[in-house]
Amino acid sequence: MRREIPLIITFVCGITMIVQFFIPHEPFGSMKSYFQQSYMIIAAFAMILGICNLTKLHVNKIRYKRPHWGYSIVLLAGLAGMTIPGLFVGAIKEGGIFDFLFKNVHVPMQSTMFSLLAFFVASASYRAFRARTLDAALLLVAGFIVMLGRAPIGDAMTSFLPEGGQMSDVANWIMAVPNTAGQRAIMMGAGLGVVATSLRVILGIERSYLGGD
Repeated sequence: MRREIPLIITFVCGITMIVQFFIPHEPFGSMKSYFQQSYMIIAAFAMILGICNLTKLHVNKIRYKRPHWGYSIVLLAGLAGMTIPGLFVGAIKEGGIFDFLFKNVHVPMQSTMFSLLAFFVASASYRAFRARTLDAALLLVAGFIVMLGRAPIGDAMTSFLPEGGQMSDVANWIMAVPNTAGQRAIMMGAGLGVVATSLRVILGIERSYLGGD
């Protein structure tokens, strides 16, 4: 019964959410808000469990001097430094210690992380834009046109062309037509994938969330 009960709960909740979407009348009409509120309560307890598990994991890492245990000290210090002021001093008070830590520690660290990601993006772009195949060549040409079209030099290079044929116009067409078509196709595929995965979870075919295969 340890597996059957979660499967039954998942099936009942999933079917109820589907039914309330097609039958927005009582008692199904209020089910959506009820499940959403329940989800927020469960998510809050899950966050507490996650923090406890994270703390236990890194405390053991420090205790047994496992590889890179120094980073665990930094993590726990940051966790305590942001949690304690937020709980006991107040996270909403503007100009308080939590607001100071958020603006002067968290935001700069976030900016640093995204700055480092720029190098990985540049490396990935270099590998993607190597014209080894026809598809890669088309991607390279389209990316080159879009980058030039977003810079003033692009229009300066094609100023002799009539209106509608300049570099910025071609870049806007690429972004509005082929790019939009690709995005819509990806969203349609992702939507079908979500539907298929949801049905597998509701029907008990997908059981990975129970810790199995």
